[in-house]
Amino acid sequence: MTITIVPARYDEERAQRLVAALGVDLDCRYGADGLGQQPDPSEFAPPHGSFRLVAVDGATVACGGVRRMPYPVPAGVTTTDSGRIAELKRMFVADSHRGRGLSRLLLGALESFCVDAGYRELWLETGTAQPEARRLYASAGYEPIAPYGEYRDYPDSRCYAKVLPESGGATPSSRAPLS
Repeated sequence: MTITIVPARYDEERAQRLVAALGVDLDCRYGADGLGQQPDPSEFAPPHGSFRLVAVDGATVACGGVRRMPYPVPAGVTTTDSGRIAELKRMFVADSHRGRGLSRLLLGALESFCVDAGYRELWLETGTAQPEARRLYASAGYEPIAPYGEYRDYPDSRCYAKVLPESGGATPSSRAPLS
């Protein structure tokens, strides 16, 4: 099995096929419009963002991206540097390829991009009907935080954050709890 992770444009056809499949998955879990508002594709373009596709033996089966945090940091949330926060978006692995560690590989690639781009934290939102995603993020070192941005209005939202190492591999400093 050959696995490749490649940068892609968020608005290209291969990416949009997977984003549409993510939308169907979220609609089944949460009801209509589980995907929410579509982000501007330029938010996933370098140097501040990245969108990646995962291919297994040439078939594109997973996607995910990061963008500069578009929301203000909520009151009461401690952060290392509010100007250097990225947000993880549109993580998805096709049903036929789940359970093979692809999401963990993709998450690692996106975290590496964030470190290289100078981000100090990576934030994300997932939901109560996605226990497998919540387990992945917890096992990868993400900690629960208060809902931010549009997610404050959704009781099923669960938000997480991770302090990233500094470029060059320095271990992140500890900080106060994020809640």
